[in-house]
Amino acid sequence: MENVLRPLLVVGGSVLLTLIIGWATDLLLRKADGRHHETPMWGLLRRGRIPYQLVLCAALLRGLYDEAQLLDRHEVAIGQALTLVLIGAAAWLVIRIASAIVETSYSRYARAHRDPARVRRVRTQVTLIMRVVSAVVGVVAAASMLLTFPAFRAAGASLLASAGVLGIVAGVAAQSTLSNLFAGLQIAFGDMVRIGDTVVVDGEWGTVEEITLTFLTVRTWDERRITMPVSYFTSKPFENWSRGSPQMTGIVFWHLDHAAPIDAMREKLRDILRECPAWDGRAYGLDITDTTPNTMQVRALVTAKDADDIWTVRVKVREHMIRWLSEEHPYALPRVNTAEAAVPHSRSNGSPPHDGAAPSRDTKPPRRIHEIPRAGPGR
Repeated sequence: MENVLRPLLVVGGSVLLTLIIGWATDLLLRKADGRHHETPMWGLLRRGRIPYQLVLCAALLRGLYDEAQLLDRHEVAIGQALTLVLIGAAAWLVIRIASAIVETSYSRYARAHRDPARVRRVRTQVTLIMRVVSAVVGVVAAASMLLTFPAFRAAGASLLASAGVLGIVAGVAAQSTLSNLFAGLQIAFGDMVRIGDTVVVDGEWGTVEEITLTFLTVRTWDERRITMPVSYFTSKPFENWSRGSPQMTGIVFWHLDHAAPIDAMREKLRDILRECPAWDGRAYGLDITDTTPNTMQVRALVTAKDADDIWTVRVKVREHMIRWLSEEHPYALPRVNTAEAAVPHSRSNGSPPHDGAAPSRDTKPPRRIHEIPRAGPGR
């Protein structure tokens, strides 16, 4: 009877005690969370209740297993398994606690500061710090698990003796990985690019969605994801539209006929911007920036508070101005010469110019200019 009750008391008592302690701890955290709404620390700590209970249960079973006198033949293997579970659960609990502390610090900083750029910078740093902490804890836990095996402890001396050669080989083999790792740390603490920044890389416009120690993800305007190594942002130039002030100046170009009404276009641009909520009212302008034999290039400058609004202002100005020109001033749209120049009358009958002199440059034959008909709504 004693051989049956002893294992039940040890195992069952350990599990029951674990559940009671875990329930009491969770109750205390819930009460603390209810009293202190200004900090999410206590609510975040509740995420670690599962690894916390695993640590308690594994520690109790590991310490009381000798008293259970169960499966004596496999006592060493069971003890080894409990030790591994204890190390893994402890590492899991440390990561959850560190995550709660880091997220609480970030939330307090975000509430205390109104500058979105600084908040994004701290968010990027916090994310990468948490990844580094998780990696370090994982490596330490894995090393601790391996050291519990006698075979690995015996091989430790030989491994340390060849550590120099292995370090050189590993450094050469992991050169790309290490460069990305240091580039990720440089991005996090060098304030080069942050989560939420609007960037242009390789001609693609998008928002930084995720930054890790090795790669960076950009979400484009059409909801595609571009994954790039972080070393790209430390070795090649890129545009960061969110660095500094988010205010931006946009440009809209038109190629128009030389007879286009520039003054009327300036007034129309002002009217369009007044009816556009995305325009921030700082500045606007319209000028001729270039000419060709057939057209001239007209440029409009507009301003907005951020990258999203500047895109809206540009497309609105471009659309409304083209519609207004086509309805009110169709002659201002580009035209193409489709007729050949008329041959002089003196050349048409085959006779040379009188007096044998070359024709004067001041007497140019007239040319007819035809507009290319624009397709109607039904074409």
